[in-house]
Amino acid sequence: MITVIGSANMDLVVGTENFPNQGETVIGTIFDTVPGGKGANQAIAAARLGGEVHMACCVGNDLFGTSIVDNLQQNNIDTTSVLRVNEASGIANILLSEGDNRIIVVPGANSLLMPSHIDAMEEVIKKSKLVMLQLEIPIPTVIYALAKCQAIGVPVLLNPAPARGFELDMMPSITYLTPNETECEQIFGMDMIDALEKYPNRLIITLGSDGARYFDGERHIIVEGFKTNVVDTTGAGDTFNGALAHGMVTGMDLEQAVRFANAAASLSVEKFGAQGGMPTFEEVESRLEGRL
Repeated sequence: MITVIGSANMDLVVGTENFPNQGETVIGTIFDTVPGGKGANQAIAAARLGGEVHMACCVGNDLFGTSIVDNLQQNNIDTTSVLRVNEASGIANILLSEGDNRIIVVPGANSLLMPSHIDAMEEVIKKSKLVMLQLEIPIPTVIYALAKCQAIGVPVLLNPAPARGFELDMMPSITYLTPNETECEQIFGMDMIDALEKYPNRLIITLGSDGARYFDGERHIIVEGFKTNVVDTTGAGDTFNGALAHGMVTGMDLEQAVRFANAAASLSVEKFGAQGGMPTFEEVESRLEGRL
């Protein structure tokens, strides 16, 4: 079982032909509300691949909160650790244009996920093969969860986004860290190569369409990405992380799991919405075999 401790939002998605300049108003082409949040996205990415997934998060006692929980359950995710709180559900305002995205997150209920909640789900953590964390919930809760997992002996995959919340003191408790190139530089303040060599087989840096890379202790492993027709890049990183987690708990070695995650991420950008394009296991296998 994979346990995800993280954020769950409602994404408010707006599309336009060109990003507006400061002070400029432009006409939009699309608007939609779709469930999101890095925690929920990564949980759904793993669940779509056939994994058993448990989600821990906080959502509001509002319509968005109800929709978020319903969506998790429809994706066969265990929601017994989801708390409904008296706070508006978190939202992400996502602007899509020119094949890219710009995102503003309002944490809302996510800010109420406390260390006491981690204590309450200790038995769940003990049953987990892997715990996934991100940085869209309070950092003290992330640090507490890391310590809890380390004490129990459960490996942790942490996706350090947004990177400004990361603290280097977290590293001893993290099994796998998955920043992109920009996040890596923000976190370590050093050249990517030096950072990789400092954390062999633990630091996996995502490179967008170029794939991902890590250092195995002797050589740098570059796992190439897949050609794809980009529709919406939102959620590609979350798909990568959910697929990487699935690969690790199902017995793949690190290189196999990264290649599997690259294939899943390449499929995710071909459809609209963070969760809309997240693929099934069969679809990922087809891409790996060159059939899709």
